Amino acid sequence: MKYLVRDISENVIKKLQSNKVVIVFGARRVGKTVLVKEILEKLNEPVLTLNGEDINVHDKLAIRSVENYKQILGSYKLLYIDEAQKIQEIGLKLKLMIDEIEGLKIIISGSSSFDIHKDAGEPLTGRKYSFNLFALSENEYNQIENNIEKIDKVRERLIFGNYPELLHLPDRVDKIDYLNEMVSSYLLKDILVYENIKNSQKIFNLLRLIAFQIGGEVSLQELGKQLGISKNTVEKYLDLLSKVFILHKVEGFSRNLRKEITKNSRWYFLDNGIRNAVIANFNPIESRNDIGALWENYMISERLKFQEYKRISSNNYFWRTYEQQVVDWVEERDGFLFGYEFKWKESKVKVPTQWKNAYPDSSFEVINMTNFEKWLK
Repeated sequence: MKYLVRDISENVIKKLQSNKVVIVFGARRVGKTVLVKEILEKLNEPVLTLNGEDINVHDKLAIRSVENYKQILGSYKLLYIDEAQKIQEIGLKLKLMIDEIEGLKIIISGSSSFDIHKDAGEPLTGRKYSFNLFALSENEYNQIENNIEKIDKVRERLIFGNYPELLHLPDRVDKIDYLNEMVSSYLLKDILVYENIKNSQKIFNLLRLIAFQIGGEVSLQELGKQLGISKNTVEKYLDLLSKVFILHKVEGFSRNLRKEITKNSRWYFLDNGIRNAVIANFNPIESRNDIGALWENYMISERLKFQEYKRISSNNYFWRTYEQQVVDWVEERDGFLFGYEFKWKESKVKVPTQWKNAYPDSSFEVINMTNFEKWLK
């Protein structure tokens, strides 16, 4: 079985310190458990492993006292809790452990950021380091792919996405079955369980509408009309979908409100395979009429991985004027603006005149199949 060293691994190890908690967030099935187990093997320290889905673990941790936790830990100085979001008041329990048990290191993983943040965020202020783990990145694939096969593999990933288990499914039908199972069984599980939402079909229909609007601004009011729900409910659902790592929101950039449009946001899927499963379209790119959207979505999801794993601080936006001049992706970092346009095929694209005039010190670059690898390094 192929195992790729994850880009985030070394950063997690560096932050795994005495009397600190390391939290690894990520969507279901992106490899959080495998990552942590590999890290623990590298550390080669005795570790106590607990699973938040085990009711016995809930019972053991229920008594919030230092003596109880010392008894559970025994001589262990390294604690790992998988699916930590399932444990009530996990933040307060972890705070007590790391405040009162000298030398203890804790690492936890969870598939939903909204639940762990809700229970663990405030109690662990100043005591935690948080990391997001995504599906496999282009940089991670370089461990097993050469330059000759890279382009064909990327074309495949534009359709099927980057979930690690797909590496072990060479058959196209198996990949489709896997992604369909992901959507039907895992995709909305956290939202439905933790937020007690009964009508999953509304959320699924919302995802379908978003899937067909990749690269365009999304009107919450219009979505609400199409779904028969309120604008506020649409906003709530989209927020939850971002917190379980299905969607990512990008807002409009503006320093001149008279010309630049910022009212509506754009939404992208964090994995192309999930997007295509939602719309039930796994046709190869040669027969697609949405290749531009697939490329844009893929590049943005890959750039987000790059920023996260390299710990790059950047404010990300899109830019559009009322005259329909557009920059697909804008990064505001280190006091400068960097504009990017996404094109599947190599082509000449002029810098939008209004962008150049408004922000003369900014840069502008077209990202296509010939240069995307450099952009993601």
